[in-house]
Amino acid sequence: MTASDKLTHLNPMCEHASTCTEPVCREATACPAFSEGPALSRVDTIRIVLSALVALLIWSGAAGTAFSTGIIGGAALIFGGWPIFHEAIENLRARRMTMELSMTIAIVAAAAISEFFTALVIMIFVLVAEVLEKMTLSRGRTAIRDLMDIIPDEVTVRKGEVTEIISVSELRPGDIVVVSPGGQIPVDGIVADGHSYVDQSRITGESEPAEKNVGSAVFASSIAQSGALEIVVEKVGRDTSFGRIVAVVEDAERSSAPVQRLADQLAGYLVYCAFGAAIVTYLLTHDIRSTISVIIVAGACGVAAGTPLAILGGIGRSARLGAIIKGGEYLEELGKVDTVVLDKTGTLTLGKPVVRQFLVQPGISESELLEAAASAELWSEHPLGKAIVALAEEKGIMVSKPDDFSYRPGLGVSVVAAGRKIAVGNRKLMALNGVDESVLVQSEQVSSEIHVVCDRVYLGSIIVADVTRPGAKQAITELGNLGIRTLLLTGDSAPIAGAIAAELGIAEVVAEMLPEDKLERIRELVTSGRRVAMLGDGVNDAPALTAAHVGVAMGSGTDVAKESADIVLLGNDLVKFVETVNVARKTRRTIWQNFAGTIGVDTIGILLAAFGFLNPLLAAFIHVSSEMLFILNSARLLPAADRLRRARGARGN
Repeated sequence: MTASDKLTHLNPMCEHASTCTEPVCREATACPAFSEGPALSRVDTIRIVLSALVALLIWSGAAGTAFSTGIIGGAALIFGGWPIFHEAIENLRARRMTMELSMTIAIVAAAAISEFFTALVIMIFVLVAEVLEKMTLSRGRTAIRDLMDIIPDEVTVRKGEVTEIISVSELRPGDIVVVSPGGQIPVDGIVADGHSYVDQSRITGESEPAEKNVGSAVFASSIAQSGALEIVVEKVGRDTSFGRIVAVVEDAERSSAPVQRLADQLAGYLVYCAFGAAIVTYLLTHDIRSTISVIIVAGACGVAAGTPLAILGGIGRSARLGAIIKGGEYLEELGKVDTVVLDKTGTLTLGKPVVRQFLVQPGISESELLEAAASAELWSEHPLGKAIVALAEEKGIMVSKPDDFSYRPGLGVSVVAAGRKIAVGNRKLMALNGVDESVLVQSEQVSSEIHVVCDRVYLGSIIVADVTRPGAKQAITELGNLGIRTLLLTGDSAPIAGAIAAELGIAEVVAEMLPEDKLERIRELVTSGRRVAMLGDGVNDAPALTAAHVGVAMGSGTDVAKESADIVLLGNDLVKFVETVNVARKTRRTIWQNFAGTIGVDTIGILLAAFGFLNPLLAAFIHVSSEMLFILNSARLLPAADRLRRARGARGN
């Protein structure tokens, strides 16, 4: 098993996890891949201690004759080195060139020339390195355990006037969960009663508690800090936002980014180079100790194990920021991005616009205009349409349910309601319905104009305005500081798009774009050699999200957008997106640091060993030290589990 295999096999998933209702399958802890024991087992301790004692015995000369030294040293090598030899044999059968195989050859070669002390010390170095490596890699596994332990096993539900405690696995959508002050929220849902300030930093990355009232959305794993809440269950277990974060961390252990494949190839090449250099060294010097030193000093375990560890750390840290990255390849691509394309409504703006003004035709009342528009938009998912329907409901206007509904991306909606043919949308849709552009009224405000035509009679327009997201301007500024080009592509009118772009500091903006126009522009950017990330939230953004190198969907967006995207921003915070870009770049830097360091150390080490400046002991020390240095460099990316442990402790109290 290679070093990278060890990380992959720490995946805490068992075969029935896909049907499990838990956020993480709790029975997975029984899987051999998950519970492979402590980093330093009793047998490992015995192997290391016994090998050290025998090495000390041989070094002191107390082992006796060469024959007895050979017997004692050989027995210690077989017993202590069995895990290394076993892996080497398996790798040889699989025709894989690995460090275990090269170390086995070095140990056997040292023993063959009666250098038993050298062989034992090399073996001890390797065994200790294996233990240290396990301890480092287990941090990723510990993070999974911490995530698993956050969601409570039992919850309180209200059924009528009676409350009872049931298992989380028994919860179903529609149940009402009661959460006491200081308690963990076990589900995604909507507050039915109560008021509280909720710490949802694990999901959205928000540093401040969010106020929750009746109608507010809440996330599993967040903490009700003040008042009690009654929550209508919407999603349970793996379907919750928290469950999806855990699933992403699990998938990260299995995912293989292109850079991981490069790391595996590099590890193999380094081993072949070491053997080639060893052969050349022996042919030129006939010095077996220098030859063995060449084989020993070359190490690629640091880069082979450090690369997946860095990817796991980057994805885990991003999840803490509220960004679900669906695989290592997308984290790698995000680190290369030099162009960010943004949608407007729901991405740069809150997507919750309000009606600001009515511009009606003579003989038409505001209520008539609003009723017709609301009837057309009743089934619409567009934020502008929802604002119109919400105002109609607030004013108590009776809205006719449409008998036929047609959504035309980039134009608007057309319906048949109460026997009337109603079209609501932009100027292009009005033209398709026979309305002369000269008739259309225009607002002096920089806002969205929703024009309404009923039975080919133009009724007027409704002016709807949206506001930019908090932090959007800061995010655009920080992207610019990173050298990333930003573009605004929107289906909205040019005046509105220009005003939003000017407010946020976006230099490039293209308005009145249909979904196919956005898709074509993304393809042009990709073809031109730009590394493109696309941020959007609507159905019409899905094609562009798919075409970009990295598609990023807002957590408040449509299911289609979130499914099409490679990254989902649960907290809808664009500043957190910038932080995620920084995490991705840091991950790539760490991996390439490991690459460069490994090549540098191995090159210098091989040259020194070939010219007789390194003995086998010093070569083994350099090998192990450099390996652990690069693994620890990757481990810096792993998110600290302190907050998770504190949360688990608070729940226990």
